[in-house]
Amino acid sequence: MFGMGVLDWLSHNWFTLLQSLGIVGGLFFTGTALMIDARVRRVGNSFEITKQHREIWSHLFSKPSLARVLDASADVARQPITQEEELFVQMLLLHLANAHQASNARMVVAPQGLQADVAAFFSLPIPNAVWQTNQIFQDSEFVEFVESLMKPAKISRR
Repeated sequence: MFGMGVLDWLSHNWFTLLQSLGIVGGLFFTGTALMIDARVRRVGNSFEITKQHREIWSHLFSKPSLARVLDASADVARQPITQEEELFVQMLLLHLANAHQASNARMVVAPQGLQADVAAFFSLPIPNAVWQTNQIFQDSEFVEFVESLMKPAKISRR
């Protein structure tokens, strides 16, 4: 009796069932396509950020006058930061702020070691001095991110 009821229902509603299955299938394939597209965009964004990163850092190699930016013993009190050095660090700040924002929006996956890299960079005298004068122009969330990395790590004692 159950089989007869189902067959009778199918004979009257086969087109509605087929439409419903088509809609559900279409939604499934659309969702899958959106997930794949999001992954592709994240990879594309990662390539673009890497390209911009490479372009900015290439200035360091093409302009020997910027070498002092990475000098841990640079004395900014004795020899003030040049306009060229400040501009270089500001370009890196803008790049890092944009990459941080993209990472927070999950538009790109932050590379492993990013926090250690940022902390090491801002521990250098010139980047630190430029950061101190330019952080007021940055988004508060980005400032918190950088400042949290610049705090000395607390050693747990057991």
